Parts: sequence; C-alpha cells; structure tokens
Amino acid sequence: MPIKVPDNLPAKEKLKEENIFVMDESRAFSQDIRPLRIIILNLMPLKEKTETQLLRLLGNSPLQLEVAFLHPNTHRSRNTPYEHLQLFYQTIDEVKHRKYDGLIITGAPIELYDFEDVTYWEELKEIMEWSKTNVTSTLHICWGALAGLYYHYGISKYNMEEKKYGVFRHTLCTAQTKIVSGFDEEFYVPHSRYADINKEEIQGIDDLEIVSESDEAGVYMIASKDGKNIFITGHPEYDATSLQEEYVRDVQKGMAIKLPVNYFPDNDVKKRPLLRWRTHANLLISNWLNYYVYQETPYEL
Repeated sequence: MPIKVPDNLPAKEKLKEENIFVMDESRAFSQDIRPLRIIILNLMPLKEKTETQLLRLLGNSPLQLEVAFLHPNTHRSRNTPYEHLQLFYQTIDEVKHRKYDGLIITGAPIELYDFEDVTYWEELKEIMEWSKTNVTSTLHICWGALAGLYYHYGISKYNMEEKKYGVFRHTLCTAQTKIVSGFDEEFYVPHSRYADINKEEIQGIDDLEIVSESDEAGVYMIASKDGKNIFITGHPEYDATSLQEEYVRDVQKGMAIKLPVNYFPDNDVKKRPLLRWRTHANLLISNWLNYYVYQETPYEL
C-alpha cells in the first residue's frame, strides 16, 4: 500500500525511482480509507536524506499511511533550508491538539551533550509527554532512544571513549515479542554513536524488556511491556553509504577516526559497502506498524 506525502516533497521523486508506491495528497483524498497517521520528529541535520530513508521503510508496509513531519521550534537547523521546514514541517504547538497513530523520534548527532544542555530539550520533553496521551506507539531511534529512556524511565546514558561505529551482528534475547516476529536469529544493524546505556539499569525496570543485543554494540532493541514505546540504539534506516559519508566527513574535519567496523569490504575505503540490513529494517518497521500501531489504535482517533 502507498504512503501519502505532500505533493511536492523532494523525497517523493527519489522513492518513485526506487519503485516505492507514494501517493499524492490529491489522489488520497479520493479514497474512502482511514490511513494510519504517522508523525516523524526529525532531529537529524540532513533532514531531506532522513525523510527519504524513513519513508522508504514506511512505504514497504501493506498499510496506507499519512505521514507528517515535526521539528523543534526552539532550534534553527543549519543544514536544511528554512523554506523546506516552512513548507513540510510543523511544530508541537501546531499539532498538539491532534492525535496520531504512530510517532517516530529520530537520532541526532549530540550524544556527548547532557540532555539538559540540548537547546530543544524542554520542547522534546513536552513532545514525549504529549505522546503519552496523543500517540498510540512511539519508535525511538539512536539518540532519540537514549533521550526517551532517560525521560520516561530515568535511565542515564554514558559517553564512550571511542565512537561505536560500524555494522554489527545482533541476536534475539526473545523471539516471543511481536516487534521481532519473523526475524532471523542473527541479523546486522549499523550503529554510529558516542554514548551508550547500562544493560543492568534497563533490567532493573519491570516495564522494559530487552529484545535484541549485540556482543560488540551492546543493547539494541528495548520495548515497553505495553508496546507504547520501542527503543532502538542503531540506525536500521541508514543507506549503504551513510557510514561512508560520515567517515569521509570526519576525515575531512581532521578527526582521528577509525574505520567503521565490519563495513568496507576488505577494510578498503575505495570499495563500495554492501547493504546487509535492509530486510530486517523493513521487517522492523512493518512489525511496529502492524502489531503496535494498526492493531492497537482506535478507528476514530
């Protein structure tokens, strides 16, 4: 089924080139279907790239979706044109009277900051509090997961000496949780972050279940018992070249950065990395939409 997006969203043409069904707003209005309403709080600096990555995964679901975008009003993006934000994004003040079936909170490259030092932390707290009553289920990604665990459960992050950076093998801690229905017993996920969380602290909270982890990358997927919140510490939405672009950027800045682990073939930066995580990324999003959003949300929001 298609995803409904604004008629002129740049990501739409890229997705059409990849044979992903995207429906114009004008066509969607003619269909007598109640699509799932998904809102994405996009905290990544290159917002248009993240839009394409997430819409690609959402568009692989058999459900019809109506997608909207949210950004912090208290932070001015330096990497996305203001006109793009004005045209396609809203703020919490503009949507807080509405209810949504699902919310996605993306990562942000600010892991080294204390949460309280983030310029839009108070606004993010307002959004996460609003989600308790106005959203059926929220998916938190990377820094968004660290922030959500801290806000909802008081779980602290800690900064690492080196960046956790590469494509890592993951295993299931339980196959009984619906978010990993159909998953292989091992699968790969990219990670790119300077902060982590303590496994024992998560295990001490009855409402949380560790669903998947990695020997090298640590805890990956955590779910609340009621399915209201899903937390993933990696970046399953990443393109094949996303880590490569980050590596080149950091090298050009003069940073002493190591090669991403298990990423470049033969550790040769001239060889194109292989995309090895798309299947499970698609399954993750489909499971979230089906079991935690569609099956749980009321028909009349």
